[in-house]
Amino acid sequence: MLAKELVAASSEPLILSLLSAGENYGYALIQEVKRLSGDKIEWTDGMLYPVLHRMENNGWIKSRWVEIDNGRRRKYYSIKKDGCKALKAKQQQWSVVNAVLGGLWGKQYV
Repeated sequence: MLAKELVAASSEPLILSLLSAGENYGYALIQEVKRLSGDKIEWTDGMLYPVLHRMENNGWIKSRWVEIDNGRRRKYYSIKKDGCKALKAKQQQWSVVNAVLGGLWGKQYV
């Protein structure tokens, strides 16, 4: 299991990356992150939805309600143009962190 702070710091780039592949709903995002991380990242509703709302308020994503087969409604999220720009910036930031850590760990500082 990853530290709570690392999970929180990586949530926006993960969500933006997933949504760049196509529209999705909250529970499916939770399950996809869990699958991709080999069960090492486990998001909860209480963690995910505030992040989605903040990202929507930032203009990075948009949402729409869809009625599903059983008459219930599900909220789908998709990335917007500003979200693509934010994703690109976050990719660059994480690349810097990854390069620094890789350099340090490659030199046996750990």
